[in-house]
Amino acid sequence: MEFQTTNSAGVRARWVSHGASLAELHVPDRHGELADVVLGFDDEAAYRSEDNQHFGATTGRFANRIAGGRFVLDGRQYQLACNNGPNHLHGGPVRGFGHVDWHGEAFDGPEGAGVRFHYVSPDGEEGYPGNLDVSVTYTLTAPSTLRIDYVAQTDKPTIVNLTNHSYFNLAGQGAPTVLAHRLWIAADRYTPKDEHDIPVGEIASVKGTPLDFRSPRIIGERIAELGDAQQKDGYDHNFVLNGPQGALRLAAELYHEPTGRMLRVHTDQPGMQFYVGNMLRGQRGKGAAVYPRRSALCLETQGFPDAPNKPQFPSAVLRPGQTYRHTCVYEFVVD
Repeated sequence: MEFQTTNSAGVRARWVSHGASLAELHVPDRHGELADVVLGFDDEAAYRSEDNQHFGATTGRFANRIAGGRFVLDGRQYQLACNNGPNHLHGGPVRGFGHVDWHGEAFDGPEGAGVRFHYVSPDGEEGYPGNLDVSVTYTLTAPSTLRIDYVAQTDKPTIVNLTNHSYFNLAGQGAPTVLAHRLWIAADRYTPKDEHDIPVGEIASVKGTPLDFRSPRIIGERIAELGDAQQKDGYDHNFVLNGPQGALRLAAELYHEPTGRMLRVHTDQPGMQFYVGNMLRGQRGKGAAVYPRRSALCLETQGFPDAPNKPQFPSAVLRPGQTYRHTCVYEFVVD
């Protein structure tokens, strides 16, 4: 099922129930011209195809990676599917949240219009414990802001880490590269990773590394330095965001000078995964646009990768009687 809305400024969004996915987001440039700045497909059926690399999807139960697909909770070990080499990725290959159909309801309220998606993940789905009741609410507000609110509750101790996996190109979806965009990230530190993209457990300074975006920098400027076994060949790293977890704060600014579009990302989460579309492979998307490698990027606000196996990281455990909450705001401005 599809949902769409347009706000008073003419900004338009479309969603599909499969994966509770953001399918379109049309925002203005400095001349008022609209462009769709997220990757996706024209029809919902394509979201079920192998060409869909989590485009705009709600990702969980646990976004990002879990080493060996294993974690221990309250003395019991759980084994999840390994669908990313030796790792578990984005909630699993079959019933991860980006692969299931959610129930959606459109709304129009004082804060704006949008859609609220709901899904109940049964106990044992993809190996996770507990019945998890999840809602994801997208609200489009004027002039050019999309707010995402996640809420989840469980009837057994479990782990939860949700995010949105939209791929952005501020030149418009189908533009050939994102490497000329300028990026700023509010993070003095990051979590170094091993050759399997699993954090080694340390929290290190970005100073002196290609991960230092504390001052705005062109994304392609130092990407060639990410060529060793640990870094692979492009950005796909978890940044430790400055400021207190739980407080909504500015996490990143992405800017495209030719159009004047800027995306500001706000979140209350401790981390953000910056991924520069290294695995895009030229699949065809909306309007037959081609999506080559590094033609879009993701700024995924979330908890830390492999947190269930790293007690020094912010906890991803959710217990009965508790409520998981996560807010991410995509604010668009023009310069």
